[in-house]
Amino acid sequence: MAYKIDADTCIGCGACADGCPVEAISENDGKYVIDPDTCIDCGACADTCPVGAPAAAE
Repeated sequence: MAYKIDADTCIGCGACADGCPVEAISENDGKYVIDPDTCIDCGACADTCPVGAPAAAE
């Protein structure tokens, strides 16, 4: 399953987008979102996020 970013936790820093190797993350109204069709479940976004907003979708 694709990763998902918790909008309540996201601080809009963009670290996750910079760390995504397939450019599946984009900014939307100051927060970041992951395109589930592009996400390859690598976890790079979770590794780079300073607040732990990205997590594997359940």
